[in-house]
Amino acid sequence: MDGRRISASPRPCCGRRVVAKKRSRGGADGFVNSVKKLQRREISSKRDRSFSMSDAQERFRNIRLQEEYDTHDPKGHCAMVLPFIKKRSKIIEIVAARDVIFALAQSGVCAAFSRETNERICFLNISPDEVIRSLFYNKNNDSLITVSVYASDNFSSLKCRTTRIDIYKVFDLKNYTMLYSISDKNVQEIKISPGIMLLIFTKASGHVPLKILSIEDGTVLKSFNHLLHRNKKVDFIEQFNEKLLVKQENENLQILDVLNSELTEVSRTEFMTPSAFIFLYENQLFLTFRNRTVAVWNFRGEVVTSFEDHLLWHPDCNTNNIYITSDQDLIISYCKADSDDPLSEGNAGSINISNILTGKCLAKIKATSGKATDDCSASCSVPGRRSCNSNKRVQDSRIRSTVAEALEDITALFYDEERNEIYTGNRLGLVHVWSN
Repeated sequence: MDGRRISASPRPCCGRRVVAKKRSRGGADGFVNSVKKLQRREISSKRDRSFSMSDAQERFRNIRLQEEYDTHDPKGHCAMVLPFIKKRSKIIEIVAARDVIFALAQSGVCAAFSRETNERICFLNISPDEVIRSLFYNKNNDSLITVSVYASDNFSSLKCRTTRIDIYKVFDLKNYTMLYSISDKNVQEIKISPGIMLLIFTKASGHVPLKILSIEDGTVLKSFNHLLHRNKKVDFIEQFNEKLLVKQENENLQILDVLNSELTEVSRTEFMTPSAFIFLYENQLFLTFRNRTVAVWNFRGEVVTSFEDHLLWHPDCNTNNIYITSDQDLIISYCKADSDDPLSEGNAGSINISNILTGKCLAKIKATSGKATDDCSASCSVPGRRSCNSNKRVQDSRIRSTVAEALEDITALFYDEERNEIYTGNRLGLVHVWSN
């Protein structure tokens, strides 16, 4: 019987062909083939064939859904990312290399996920106009080969590049040239401060290996081990210039000066693990965020500032809702409105402007109910002064939201210091401008 041609294309860009002969399944030939299969199974030269089959059954018997990763990044991993990359699309390729899973979406986005931390590590698209079309893991040199097209040449040519799995690359942001690479598979995390870089290595028994590098050329400035309590989870390791902050579960905060090895401890009852940090390099201070509150600390482990009337709206602090001015003297945050204010409007929050060094609330933008009507207005209240606007509804036809609606569920906040304008965005995808 003539062979029937079956063409298969594993990928749209691949032109391989597979030819298969159609075998007869009936009559004596079928019976002979079945007998031969039984003979091969029973007298196979491969030892423990039956054991291998049962072993495979055991390996797959208890498989369950354990994790979920998402390649979709609605905010875009690059500010100027291609529009179609921002949309959800199906996964077309998956490649696993050691403890890293690479997933390629049809849109051209390729994301890497860690099986150790169960988090997204990064996106492999190195430029905002790159669309990755295919992946290949090269076991010979432990690298990932990507095939990409670019919007800059109208997606007209395929370009390949190879990326080693265990290498961190450092680029100059002025011209995007690669300065050097760090090749060490035991590096777990990297922290960057002005002029220096901290490498945090895989935790060993009773200590964590650390290295401090010059950010200019990668020269190792210091290499040391920091002692840890055994069997205690590390909450965080943070670096601020020469200061190293280490906190373990239910242990005191340790502040280590890596230049002179001086160690300062802060009681775990005074310093509880925050949800986020912001370092204030100009003032040699740092902010901590925990349970909707903000505090300012120095590196002697002392609270410098506690803020008045500055209860954050979101329980899990998101720095997208916080802005620190370039002089690092003001913090602008999306906060809870006064619950005891009779003029406070519905579910609207407020935008609070506070002094970082004193904790004083300098101004607040909130929605207030007008006396004559139920319309809502923006009241920018300044302590000790009269409210800076009247109870009038916004009249601009381009603005569909009321002030109260604009102050509901703010998900992002930015302050333009040159124009003295505050910009907010909400869950509906709307952006609002607040200015004089």
